[in-house]
Amino acid sequence: MLTNDDLATPDQAKALICELGRRFYDLGWVSGTGGGISVRLGGRVFMAPSGVQKEALTEDTIFELDDAGEVMAGPPATSGYKVSECRPLFYHAFHKRDAGAVIHSHSPAAALCTLAFDDVFRVTCLEMIKGLAGHGYADVAEVPIIDNTAHECDLADSLAEAMDAFPKAHAVLVRRHGVYVWGADWKAAKRHAECYDYLFHLAVEMKKMGIAPDQAPAG
Repeated sequence: MLTNDDLATPDQAKALICELGRRFYDLGWVSGTGGGISVRLGGRVFMAPSGVQKEALTEDTIFELDDAGEVMAGPPATSGYKVSECRPLFYHAFHKRDAGAVIHSHSPAAALCTLAFDDVFRVTCLEMIKGLAGHGYADVAEVPIIDNTAHECDLADSLAEAMDAFPKAHAVLVRRHGVYVWGADWKAAKRHAECYDYLFHLAVEMKKMGIAPDQAPAG
């Protein structure tokens, strides 16, 4: 069960990734083997493998990498498991934002909002903005949107550029694909992922109603 305790051991980090995989599957964020989860602990990064059912993750399927992205431990090569293709994108968040965890979601709300906005997702005066570190209710929360590529790893350069251009954002959206979200630790990353997903969904619905989600209400 998830707790508010800080992670202390590699086994706890692996168990956490497995539980998050099950929870995110239930939310529809990582169905069809999609998405990814990584957690940083004590100079090591723990990462779910690529192309597997995230709701069926077990601790012996999780990879352990060093700060440079080299695999230190994990399932044997004969197992067929491979390191997530999200690895270079996760490491941008670790190195550029000092993130403690990164979540890659294939949330339908995230994918849909990339079709409703041009290059930047913007919302203001919505309560869940307060769940984003460094933001208040009346602030404008922005998330850059980058175009998708045929292979996940090819997104790394454009994601890095978007992160540099939007230093207050805790996420980068990928058009017709999903979103990368991070936080100072796993709790912040999970909170950000949930708050952003709420905002993505609400903004699309507001646009359907003819309400501009990036405009403060009159008065």
